[in-house]
Amino acid sequence: MSIAIRTEREAIAAATKHPETETIRAIHYATGESVSIELAGGMIGSIAPLSLEDADNAGNLPMVGPGLVDLQINGYAGRDFNALPISETALPEAVHMLWREGVTSFFPTVITNAPEAIARALQTIASACEADSTVANGVAGIHLEGPFISPEDGPRGAHAREFVRPPDWDEFQRWQAAAGGRIRILTMSPEWSGSTAFIERCAASGVTLSIGHTAATSQQIADAVSAGARMSTHLGNGCHLNLPRHPNYLWEQLAQDSLWTCLIAAGFHVPDQLLKVVMKVKGARAMLVSDAVALAGMPAGEYSTPVGRRVVLTPAGRLHLAENDKLLAGSAQMLTWGIAHLVRRGLATLAEAWEMASTRPATFMGLKSAAGLTVGAPADMVVFRRDAGGAIHIQRTYVGGECVYAADERTS
Repeated sequence: MSIAIRTEREAIAAATKHPETETIRAIHYATGESVSIELAGGMIGSIAPLSLEDADNAGNLPMVGPGLVDLQINGYAGRDFNALPISETALPEAVHMLWREGVTSFFPTVITNAPEAIARALQTIASACEADSTVANGVAGIHLEGPFISPEDGPRGAHAREFVRPPDWDEFQRWQAAAGGRIRILTMSPEWSGSTAFIERCAASGVTLSIGHTAATSQQIADAVSAGARMSTHLGNGCHLNLPRHPNYLWEQLAQDSLWTCLIAAGFHVPDQLLKVVMKVKGARAMLVSDAVALAGMPAGEYSTPVGRRVVLTPAGRLHLAENDKLLAGSAQMLTWGIAHLVRRGLATLAEAWEMASTRPATFMGLKSAAGLTVGAPADMVVFRRDAGGAIHIQRTYVGGECVYAADERTS
């Protein structure tokens, strides 16, 4: 399914030339039924079971599910949202290229850096949204991960220590202005003095405060939740290698019923046992993220990151710091990989895993696509197939009823 950018854009242009209405015949991801979905005016006009005659003549139908929503993505296929100066084409190209991964909405993620560097990255993303309606429709908001995180080794993860600092509301407001008000998620650690008041101001302004990269005490986490924190960023990652049995910041976040929890299910970040426990405890409040960096989709090798760190992408797809292979440096795998991992390991049904990466994050962030595959919902959907090993292959991606990506059937 690898296609040169020019060829892919030509394919997209050709695929979007369709009549006002279109009918998709596929197997519903959740019910397993063969259905006919009619798209009209950018919405789902109807969903009906295929008649026995139509089903018999349909052959080997693909599957169809809601478009994927990624709350944390740092870049893709060499397009980096943190490498300054960010190319003017980086975000538009990423939006188009992510369609081939089934992603219809995402939150470009800017990580810990110098204050002026963060501002420049946010401003570039905002400018791209303002210049291109397609980009604006694909970018549901910006996720700022840091710099108000733990300075300690382990919880800090791959974030540069020299740029970590305590929360500052005036500084955050300057970044929000640079982003044109698009920062919708902020990951921080509530271990800093003054965190509670800062979180209250974030919540009041409509920013989702997520706890992550933290060494906070149980009481500090409880206070953060009371102040308005709503989410845990990639729970189980960005932690000390050794923790007290109890209490600790993992148990406390699990015990906070109101916290929604994000997981990276690439198979490298946390063991299946932790995935299983978190999913059991959190239920419908467990979500998948990719945490993909710009090396996603790139060949194995050693690379230099925008913040000066050396990282290694292994042939198996694991991404870690060059100087310490125990510390991961984000993910090089996308949401479809995580979905397939959960299903393959028997941790979730396809329907559950798909919703963890689509309707659940959309619901959490108040997106219209939260309606999923229902009549009257926006026609953001993905047609896909699964191979014998369970891997997911995107065939077509629809945004607002338009087929924005169509795979070359001969290479998919």
